[in-house]
Amino acid sequence: MAQQLLEKELQKYFGYPTFRPGQKEIIQDVLEGTDVLGVLPTGSGKSVCYQLPAMLLEGLTIVVSPLISLMIDQVKQLRAMRVPGVTTLNSFMDVRQRQQVLKNLHRYKLLYVSPELLTHPATVAHFKNVRVSLFVIDEAHCISQWGHEFRPDYLKLSTVLDTLEQPTTLALSATVTPEVQQDIIFSLKKPNMKKRIYPMDRPNIVLAAEKVNSDEEKIEKIIRLLNTYTVPSLIYFSSKKTAEKTAAILAKAFSDRHVTFYHGGMEQTDRIAVQQQFMNDQLDIICCTSAFGMGINKDNIRLIIHYHLPMQKESYIQEAGRAGRDGELSLSLLLFTNQDIHIPEQLIKQELPEEETVFRVFQYMTALYNQGKPVPEDLYMENQFELNEIQWRFLKFQLEKHDMIKGNYIHLTTEKSKKAYHSILAFIRERHDWKMKKLEEMVQWVNSKSCLRESLYAEFQSSFSPPIGPCCSRCGLDWGKLPLLEKKNKVISYNDWQQQLKYILQVGEDIETE
Repeated sequence: MAQQLLEKELQKYFGYPTFRPGQKEIIQDVLEGTDVLGVLPTGSGKSVCYQLPAMLLEGLTIVVSPLISLMIDQVKQLRAMRVPGVTTLNSFMDVRQRQQVLKNLHRYKLLYVSPELLTHPATVAHFKNVRVSLFVIDEAHCISQWGHEFRPDYLKLSTVLDTLEQPTTLALSATVTPEVQQDIIFSLKKPNMKKRIYPMDRPNIVLAAEKVNSDEEKIEKIIRLLNTYTVPSLIYFSSKKTAEKTAAILAKAFSDRHVTFYHGGMEQTDRIAVQQQFMNDQLDIICCTSAFGMGINKDNIRLIIHYHLPMQKESYIQEAGRAGRDGELSLSLLLFTNQDIHIPEQLIKQELPEEETVFRVFQYMTALYNQGKPVPEDLYMENQFELNEIQWRFLKFQLEKHDMIKGNYIHLTTEKSKKAYHSILAFIRERHDWKMKKLEEMVQWVNSKSCLRESLYAEFQSSFSPPIGPCCSRCGLDWGKLPLLEKKNKVISYNDWQQQLKYILQVGEDIETE
């Protein structure tokens, strides 16, 4: 499609007059049927790279997304903009709603779906009778075993692509090293995938890292900073309990501002409500875990604070990058103590099952096989062995990979079991060592005496753009004199409140079969 026509379609569907760097090139590639790995910085509008092609291509565009809240939020935004034929398929919907969507796939243009649902045989079978024009993998670093948010179900997507007869594929991420890029391409079995890699540095974000002596000192510094700048702010925590506790402290300290917390342990409806209120400028400060922010299309976040040490640079870059999506000057501050390393160490230990648990699972599988019994439900296995959902899904995927589980039954030989057992333990050790290495790199970065911007991006790109304001706390920074744009009271016009009402109620959609 000619450049002028493409920009005309962008204006028609999304109201944007021009493309951001990388968008148009990726869109042109996928419209021509080229498989693409696209890496663009957080806040650069990755979603347009598949949303616009979905409107222009015949057939269905499937978007694999890791977070239910992200899917729901994007569907609401598109429906409020009157973009036709958009829906989602996720575990938050009841069985009747999911079946209704699956029976009407031919009526949709764009479908958001979780990898866990998509890879289920009963689900993927419905797509065989539908023309899938574009297959999108959002947050594609989840595919790679060396990605910072590895999700075992993402590894099954190459099989789904075979079932769908290999539609044009677009894999998108904001933070991937060259090593992870290659692992994504290898896992998808697409060696000819075209790379569209754009610099991930954000010249409008001032970087700061400061060592303190205690959590009490962190709170004092956060309160001083929030007193200085009345701006939309996110404060990231590794602990749900600390996020809630700090939110209560800040709510008491700032009676004139709206403060709340957000984490994965909350009810789904509560999480969606918090997201919605933040988007509508009804909340000013959110104390959250890493579960918040992915795909949040809010352009005026000015301040990102990390209360705890992220596990690796990729996580930090992604979270810090949620500031200043409009290109205006913003600040990312990381506070840390000598003791902070213990929290990410514990989280790394909990990511995959312990070796003793793997041994007990293998013993149990052998007993089931000898009794001729099928594999129990996932929830039973999680409770039986005190595994979290991700740990059991990892183990189950590995057992399927080694042909010990086929369908719902166990296929066991002594040799097969022995090989699988040692292979799984080797992977767990390798993954643990790799994560600890990434954590050590993060510790070295926050303690570095050199330019934070230069050392942060060195692993990902050869250079970075000159900052539009102060560079970082190592290059000199006056905390009280950053020209951060203050939050303005929102004036709602007639058209604005109509759009807001449509957004909240999900009205104005062309297809409503649920």
